[in-house]
Amino acid sequence: MSQNFTAYNIIQKKRDKGKLTTDEIKWFITGLTEGSIADYQMSALLMAIYLNGMDKEETRALTDAMLYSGRVLDFKERHFIDKHSTGGVGDKTSFILAPIARACGVMVPMIAGRGLGHTGGTVDKIEAVKGFKTEISLDDFQKGMKERGLVLIGQTKEIAPADKKIYALRDVTATVESIPLITASIMSKKLAEGASGIVMDVKTGDGAFMKESKKAKLLAQSILETGVRFKKNMMTMITDMNQPLGLMIGNSLEIIESVETLKGKGPKDLTELSLSLAGGMIYLAGLAKSHAEGIKKATVVLENGEALKYFREMIIAQGGDPSFIDDYSKLPTAEKTIDIKATKAGFVSKISCKEMGLHCVKLGGGRMKAEDKIDFAVGFVLNKKIGDAVKKGETLLTVHYRPKQDSLVEEIAKSILTKDIEIKKTKPTKKKLIQEVKVKIVRK
Repeated sequence: MSQNFTAYNIIQKKRDKGKLTTDEIKWFITGLTEGSIADYQMSALLMAIYLNGMDKEETRALTDAMLYSGRVLDFKERHFIDKHSTGGVGDKTSFILAPIARACGVMVPMIAGRGLGHTGGTVDKIEAVKGFKTEISLDDFQKGMKERGLVLIGQTKEIAPADKKIYALRDVTATVESIPLITASIMSKKLAEGASGIVMDVKTGDGAFMKESKKAKLLAQSILETGVRFKKNMMTMITDMNQPLGLMIGNSLEIIESVETLKGKGPKDLTELSLSLAGGMIYLAGLAKSHAEGIKKATVVLENGEALKYFREMIIAQGGDPSFIDDYSKLPTAEKTIDIKATKAGFVSKISCKEMGLHCVKLGGGRMKAEDKIDFAVGFVLNKKIGDAVKKGETLLTVHYRPKQDSLVEEIAKSILTKDIEIKKTKPTKKKLIQEVKVKIVRK
């Protein structure tokens, strides 16, 4: 490969809407991984890609460069299946569907991410559990998969290390909503972890990175094609993120809601989506003859408590204290709560999903800067969802916050009541939760 490349020339080329070669992309990503390309140079290239896009060949080259920047595992058996979401607000399905799928015989290798922009991160949420270890070596990850068949870890230095650096930079440089960057980020991690199939939850709507349905479909197709190129069984779902998923937003709160769902007491939308995604995993694994049969099998293990048992075992195996499952006060808890009440009667017609996510970040539930620490305790509990009737003075949601945040909570409450949650006289038409499902089976 030619060594005459410079970061300046590659950034300039993409800035000016040029097409990068496979060698240029590989050189840049290798340099980032090895430390010869600076973060500010990568940030400049990310913005150029965000603004000018990449074609299929560039996206393929970027995905491959990021994938092969670290180790690549291969669990050859068909029943190793993972799931990934493109991110939303209140999206905690991973904690529910993974033990459901495991209880049905699926082996679930999960390498999850941290929060990105206004969306919460699976790793951040599970770290609310005292002692739970998400930083595990790949050797221990493989060992855990062979012994237990369910492991949830954060991204290691060994798996797609280029993506780990790029992911943090995208979060703080407003370069998240890009189909090539999202495809390369997700698939470099998912392909490296060695699963034989992937169920992909592509969010669309106000709280999603792909706000328009058309863009969500393009992203789903890009991900599907990438998975098939690597001979993976693939299922993509396009799901609604025009309001938070479930009722709770915030790290500890979402762990509580996940456990409640595993106990059979979860909100309808969260339960439905978790079962559908788990059913897809069971189907891709060859353990059900159809997606519908996979959902039926998933429902059985949710209702009989088998899924909760596997969740508890995962917590213990990774060093966590499982006592929170029966006593939620063992999780980080905010000292103060306040109810935000409706100023008029009617029907909830809008909940600005993105703004709710950003409010949670401001409270400390996400990161404003890459080095920020997460406050696990803060967040929101919704009392109403879109379409629900509400009386004047009735609680719309409850804020969980810290004593020094009174003035911030006043600002948030004002924003919620004046623009983020709308109440109208007529009942709105609800959007369908699961809008599209596509499947491609390549491994029989």
